[in-house]
Amino acid sequence: MKTRNIILYFMGLLAICSCDDMFEPADENTRQEDAMYEESDYAHGLLIYGYDRLPYLTTTQTDIATDDAVTNLKSSSYLNMATGTWASDNNPMSQWDNCKDGIQYVNLFLKNVEKVKWSPSAASKQQMFIDRLKGEAFTLRAIFYYFLLQAHGGYADDGVLYGVPLLTAPEDGSSDYNQPRATFADCVKQCFADCDSAMALLPADYVDINNNDEIPVKYKELGANYSNYNLVFGGKAKNLISGKVAEAVKAQVALLAASPAFIEGSGVTSAEAAAICANVLNRIGGMEGFDPTGNIWYKNKQKLEPSAASEMPEILWREDRVKNAEQERDNFPPTLYGSGRVNPSQNLVDAFPMRNGRPITDPESGYDPKNPYVNRDPRLSDDILFNETTFRRSLIVTGRYPAINGDISETDDNINSISTSTRTGYYMLKLLRDDVSPQSSSLIEQYHIYPRIRYTEIFLAYAEAANDAWGPKADPTGIGFTAYDVIKAIRQRAGLATNEIGMPLAEGDVYLEECAKDKGEMTKLIRNERRIELCFENKRFWDLRRWMLPLNETVKGMQIDRDEETHTLTYTIIEVEDRVFDNSYQMYGPIPKGEMLKWSNLKQNKGWQ
Repeated sequence: MKTRNIILYFMGLLAICSCDDMFEPADENTRQEDAMYEESDYAHGLLIYGYDRLPYLTTTQTDIATDDAVTNLKSSSYLNMATGTWASDNNPMSQWDNCKDGIQYVNLFLKNVEKVKWSPSAASKQQMFIDRLKGEAFTLRAIFYYFLLQAHGGYADDGVLYGVPLLTAPEDGSSDYNQPRATFADCVKQCFADCDSAMALLPADYVDINNNDEIPVKYKELGANYSNYNLVFGGKAKNLISGKVAEAVKAQVALLAASPAFIEGSGVTSAEAAAICANVLNRIGGMEGFDPTGNIWYKNKQKLEPSAASEMPEILWREDRVKNAEQERDNFPPTLYGSGRVNPSQNLVDAFPMRNGRPITDPESGYDPKNPYVNRDPRLSDDILFNETTFRRSLIVTGRYPAINGDISETDDNINSISTSTRTGYYMLKLLRDDVSPQSSSLIEQYHIYPRIRYTEIFLAYAEAANDAWGPKADPTGIGFTAYDVIKAIRQRAGLATNEIGMPLAEGDVYLEECAKDKGEMTKLIRNERRIELCFENKRFWDLRRWMLPLNETVKGMQIDRDEETHTLTYTIIEVEDRVFDNSYQMYGPIPKGEMLKWSNLKQNKGWQ
């Protein structure tokens, strides 16, 4: 068992991974638990191992197992999963081993953190380090349980909604590993408790203070000065887990718990979830903190650079900056030296409304199937490269014909032309930088940031929960903004209900106003806006499941042909890939088969073997 190996070998692993002169090796090159009390670097390594197991993906992956995209990489485990191989012993979505390992490291750290000499020369610094590190650890544990619940929570044959085994203390050689699954509700309570504990210990943000008067009373009474406070809680700790991050994680857990797939057994109501999300948003002034360019944060090249004077207001928490060309190498079209791996679907393209805000299926939308990309939501051209788009000074033709000037033959960018061509007639643009060159002979790399949590995600979470609780325009608890307010801001930011030069239409966003009169229609609109705003950010698979929407929608594409005499284009929607999911039970992911074989007290989710 992987966790047992951690218990037996983590000391030796830390020794190997640390500096040679950090400590004298003990007998057999292992370390006893109490050795960390005198060696803070050694103890801190446990927490770092927890950070290393954060389960956030930094590239677009899981979307290719949904109706939003396919991939041309035939060996992809997500493609194989979506086309019929998903099983309890073949589950690329599993979080079991990674998150349980992370929990073990965190629990071991929490057991010992107060015994470690972090700063023995100053009582105030010692307590500040203990508080910050405990706050980080509590949040890490909540994150691991959140991902476990998302991937493995579900109903067993006895009709109970279960989570996963709930462990708040480290396992050791004497532990009983045959633990039953706790209820989903109890796991949620633990996540909430951990986030609350973290928020009580951590500052909302890590910023330097300028004088002793700004020091919290509990540290001032211990003799802290602002220089020492900044050492622990100042700007140098930026991008570690803060109080604001802990609060946002609590909001994510709350939305999951209040979703249709879990709400009956989670113990969390939509009203409670809305209030928790609102707490996060009120830290930035509610709607006043809504970033007017947040939907294209990945295009803000200046703030992607390490020299940026300030963080992006859209991003609540992010991965570290990396300078590379990996996303572009994977996803640029072949003629731009990419592999075209993530191919957006026609299903997703059809989800983008017209510029007037109406869905393309609405008779009043003005949609023309003979010119399907005209007068569309501006987010479509931001996120998806469609036929005859000019990108990096190149005309990208995804249809089955040469470039318009006729000077060249069929290009590798054409649909199904070569193994790295698009299968759907579309290439992904979101998250990519147009100033990167993945060509090996003239490689140009640039900085990238991948958000772990965006404020837009929390705004959408609030809108979803508030609409479910009270309806589109109600605010019975005085939060200060409504589901309607959020969706209106998101659509205005996108440039909907405007003319071609971005000026507001005289009649306004009529479709939004129509939806705001009906809770059910508003639910559909909120879900569609979430689909668009968070596309290619590994959210869609989990959203479909928690909403209990069909997983097996056939993925479609667009085949485009051209009459060589008139140059008239013909658009034909094609079926690209069947999704082989069983909606009767695969809304809930499995407990790994290997765990079921080892531990008799575990109960499998209904339908899985």
